[in-house]
Amino acid sequence: MSHFISVAELQNQLGKVVVFDCRFNLANKSQGYEQYRSGHIPGAYYLDLEKDLSSPVTQHGGRHPLPEVEIFAKKMRACGVNQQTRIVVYDDSRMAYAARTWWLLRYFGHTQIVILDGGFSAWATAGNQLDRREPALKSGNFKANIQPDQILNRDDILQDNGKLLLIDSREAKRYRGEEEPIDPVAGHIPGAVNYFWQEATNEQGFIKPANEQQARWKDLPQQKEFLVYCGSGVTACVNLLSLELSGIDAKLYPGSWSDWCSYPQT
Repeated sequence: MSHFISVAELQNQLGKVVVFDCRFNLANKSQGYEQYRSGHIPGAYYLDLEKDLSSPVTQHGGRHPLPEVEIFAKKMRACGVNQQTRIVVYDDSRMAYAARTWWLLRYFGHTQIVILDGGFSAWATAGNQLDRREPALKSGNFKANIQPDQILNRDDILQDNGKLLLIDSREAKRYRGEEEPIDPVAGHIPGAVNYFWQEATNEQGFIKPANEQQARWKDLPQQKEFLVYCGSGVTACVNLLSLELSGIDAKLYPGSWSDWCSYPQT
């Protein structure tokens, strides 16, 4: 199954799929919903990164812990999601938040999900209709079926005997510890290699071709298990998408650097 849907394809499928608007801005947390209210793809529901795609922050676990299973499932049902519903997700941030939703739904056992290639800007640039209304709540039968083998945590890293290779998805300056605009400690997890998540897409937010995805990862060593992280488990999902497009299995460290650095450094 394709991981993406084009604007033209979505035009023909509106009303037959459930669409989620995932726009968000870490620096202005109300902006995504304000943008949604000012115009979104007709019929789209809004998913807030911190209210719907994460659970509340605690001392450990990172800035965007995975959402509570039943709270997330209830949200999906209220948006009319059934077990076989095809879901389309989009954002305007080079798939950062759409990929989080894509990965999260698959973690909860729902595989009928695609990302709008080019995101909201591609839809709007094509001159398509926008809507300001929020669609009515519904009653789907979505039930989460967690795939626990898709994640590893801090303890797994500490207990690793050399099988894991950690992939840090943040930009190089943060990986190298030269600056840290969000978390209290700069640097990276020891042994991690750096692959900036934005390299998976072009500047317009379209996914790069499969051969370019494969070229990104050509230097990864054989006989390793790959664990991907970023600042808080969000943009790492774009790299997980890129790896999957390249035929490479990888897992997510959901708490990522913000969880790792919440513990005393040894």
